[in-house]
Amino acid sequence: MLTASASTPAPASVPAPLPAGGTAADASIRVFLLDDHEVVRRGVRDLLEAEPDIVVVGEAAGAREALARVPAARPDVAVLDVRLGGASGGDHEGVGVCRELRTELPGLACLMLTSFDDDEALFDAIMAGAAGYVLKQIGGSDLVAAVRTVATGQSLLDPRMTERVMARIRGTDTGPRSAVPAELDRLTPRELEILDLIGLGLTNRQIAERLFLAEKTVKNRVSAILGKLGVGRRIQAAMIAERFREPHHDLP
Repeated sequence: MLTASASTPAPASVPAPLPAGGTAADASIRVFLLDDHEVVRRGVRDLLEAEPDIVVVGEAAGAREALARVPAARPDVAVLDVRLGGASGGDHEGVGVCRELRTELPGLACLMLTSFDDDEALFDAIMAGAAGYVLKQIGGSDLVAAVRTVATGQSLLDPRMTERVMARIRGTDTGPRSAVPAELDRLTPRELEILDLIGLGLTNRQIAERLFLAEKTVKNRVSAILGKLGVGRRIQAAMIAERFREPHHDLP
């Protein structure tokens, strides 16, 4: 269960200077919570608001309520329960909320929170543009760290969980390799080559070394690829690359 850090709060000190004309709220990470269990929601709220750099700007118990409230609350991070209504209800409704919010608010980082270690939900969350996916068994201090991580624009997806999903795609994908999405037709041969390497898990630096390109050039190409594929995160592109890679595209 979620637990707060056991460390004793630091004694009061002189607060760090804020940007000119700023307030404490301006300097904080703004978080919105979606969970249909009030006790869990209250626990997460108390945990996050105990941190000096985090403020909870709103919460909701259901998908419709969240979609109505989030735009007005202007959060930096939305912590979303994957399954609303428990194991038997809502399915992956929280993932649908993530997808809709990311469409309306591309700069919003969605952190998926769930009680279930579910590969299908992880895959759906990645493709919906989630920045992170953590289990509710996570420790309190780790959840705080996760919020801070995704707030900076970084992804927080356990490599072991991601690899399981990639392996699942490899093992179950028996459809025709020619059935590629129209978005791939927009990519140049060089972009397809880079996409293939993204799917293999290579970093921009590693891709640059492999293709004898400048790292900045690769970074720009990756941004163009994400735009053409209509996705916002590298991991989404990696999933597309893995799903639609043709045998002759595989690189040594």
